[in-house]
Amino acid sequence: MTPESRLLADIRLALGQDERVVLWRNNTGTAMQDYGAAGLRPLRYGLAVGSSDLIGIVAPSGRFIALEVKTAKGRVTREQQQFLTLVEKMGGVARVVRSVDDAVRAVDAASEASK
Repeated sequence: MTPESRLLADIRLALGQDERVVLWRNNTGTAMQDYGAAGLRPLRYGLAVGSSDLIGIVAPSGRFIALEVKTAKGRVTREQQQFLTLVEKMGGVARVVRSVDDAVRAVDAASEASK
């Protein structure tokens, strides 16, 4: 398991105990799909290019939250930053989180903003 995968698992475990938030793992990427006579073609999966690792809803307002999980040295791609910026622009909460504490603070911010 990579350090980022371990961090993601730890965050999911911690936030899974928080009744204020429901999160979904958002795997994104491209796989090759066999279309028979048409041959192999790329098939994109996930919410959108650059969409965050974890997406969810914070109670009681239903506010959207997007968490991009990175290790201390991990870098956010241009597409990931664009997604985070869009979420914030549209009224959601979007954060790059590098620890369980960062993730909890993001949920706290979303929860407080909904009051």
